[in-house]
Amino acid sequence: MAREVCPPLIGDPLPTMVVHTTYGKRTLPEDYRGQWLILFSHPGDFTPVCTTEFVSFEKYRRIFKKMNCQLLGLSIDDVFAHLKWVEWIRQCLGVKIRFPIIADPLGKVARKLGMVDPKRGTRTIRSVFFINPQGTISLILSYPENIGRNIKEIVRALHALQTSAAQKVNMPANWPNNELIGACGILSPANSVQQIRERMKMSKAGKIKCFDWWFCYKDLI
Repeated sequence: MAREVCPPLIGDPLPTMVVHTTYGKRTLPEDYRGQWLILFSHPGDFTPVCTTEFVSFEKYRRIFKKMNCQLLGLSIDDVFAHLKWVEWIRQCLGVKIRFPIIADPLGKVARKLGMVDPKRGTRTIRSVFFINPQGTISLILSYPENIGRNIKEIVRALHALQTSAAQKVNMPANWPNNELIGACGILSPANSVQQIRERMKMSKAGKIKCFDWWFCYKDLI
């Protein structure tokens, strides 16, 4: 009986792979070391929802680039289908897709990353992998075939991940527009009596704010 391959999870390194794309070969994650990478799959070329997503990703590509992040698409189609599809998008919609798309006609990459729902044949679901500059998976999103992704939310999530890593804080719901603490970051809960006392001293000194010792937050630089 064939051994089932478990897809990587948050906190796991992205498996090392050599892939063929519309812009030539790429070695993952090595070619993207030092940068963030958004790796996303789509069910198939020449499909309406996927077309809207690719146009939106391209519209936001410069924003991702300013955030030191590259985009990389994938579907279980060959490179010729990818090339013809992006040509159609350019000619008919006036949008040039400038990020590479992985050709995965045998589905090896998609299955390795858990992007295929066995109950739905070989078509990939709408997975999004956020890969940090060290090649580790920081966040995974999955959407069904019939729902297009919110690219603004992907940008927001990337901003939150980068800020959390830089400031050593946790991020509240809807950051940076949280209903309780706005754009502040949350400190990890105190885990000792000594740390509780330190938090209370910092709160009294105005260095941080606390609802209680287990819920403290601070302004971000």
